[in-house]
Amino acid sequence: MAHRHPIRVYYSDTDAGRIVYHARYLDFAEHARTELLRAAGKDKGTHKRLMDERQIAYVVKSITIEYHAPAELDDLLIVETTIEQARRFSVTFLQRVLRDDQELATLHVRIASVNLETRKVEPFEPWFAEEASKF
Repeated sequence: MAHRHPIRVYYSDTDAGRIVYHARYLDFAEHARTELLRAAGKDKGTHKRLMDERQIAYVVKSITIEYHAPAELDDLLIVETTIEQARRFSVTFLQRVLRDDQELATLHVRIASVNLETRKVEPFEPWFAEEASKF
């Protein structure tokens, strides 16, 4: 099962040819992961709460992206997010950007849980992978 987040392509997302600029896919994926965290954490795991109360931030450690077809101005996209691998100190997401049933881009995003005070990696919250996998 995948978490699905809709994204509308706006003029500011595109180049002069009305094609989505390649870096915007990173933003689309970030928005979808943020919404997954909000849904999975309910009242306990939003980014703001983790940062304020626990001094924890989830940061991108690595990312790869493969482009298959261009998205264009006004397209309604869906970003599907699933957990590809969950470890104690990192989680890897598979994110697919879709227009209807066509896959436009595939991202593999590895994130880490980092303490904002020490700037050191910490284990993920125990609930995170279990709850995020439910989508």
